Amino acid sequence: MRTHQLVLQWIENQLSAGELTLGGRLPAERMLAEQLEVSRTSVREAIRILEAMGVVRAGVGSGKDAGTVVIADPTTALGSALRLHVATSHLPVADIVETRVLLESWAAARARTDSPALTEAAALLEQMDAAVDTEEFLGMDVRFHLALAEAAGNAVVSAMMGSLREAIQSYAGTFTANLPDWDATAARLRAEHREILAAISHNDGARAADLVAAHIEGYYKEAGLAD
Repeated sequence: MRTHQLVLQWIENQLSAGELTLGGRLPAERMLAEQLEVSRTSVREAIRILEAMGVVRAGVGSGKDAGTVVIADPTTALGSALRLHVATSHLPVADIVETRVLLESWAAARARTDSPALTEAAALLEQMDAAVDTEEFLGMDVRFHLALAEAAGNAVVSAMMGSLREAIQSYAGTFTANLPDWDATAARLRAEHREILAAISHNDGARAADLVAAHIEGYYKEAGLAD
């Protein structure tokens, strides 16, 4: 095992044992290197990997922001990895969209009507009505779908959804150039959003799931992703 992997394993064990928790700080670089009998370079490499994974935030200098703090943001690593694999064509965009349909349909079917996330989703619909910029509209669309996923109350699904949306967000913007009439498409998307939210509000999870699937697949088909 390479020495930086020893550091990663130690940190993983500390997290699993509850010795390190969210908001907790790792030992100073020098102390950790001495404790594990590895070089400070190995410690730095391990911390850089954890930063890229969204597990820690490393601060420099002194004061409250100094040191390496556990933050646990799983969407950071998942989103970055998915974007890179999509860019290399290792993960086809169509497959990612299909996975998104599976996750969002599941979430819509199980969304809790009393979830605060649904209030956020409703507010976003009002903002989307006033959006005149395509990029602004798509950004709100991302937040709307993430809110629906959050309403299901499953942290893993929410994290995966956030990562999938991040991975294909740039493609959604690119696909708009293929649409014959963006204004007509935007109006249809807003209407479909309202139908989905209404189904969830009326506790009709099966209908909400069907509407979400048709909504996502319809947009990408119109944009030329699928035949």
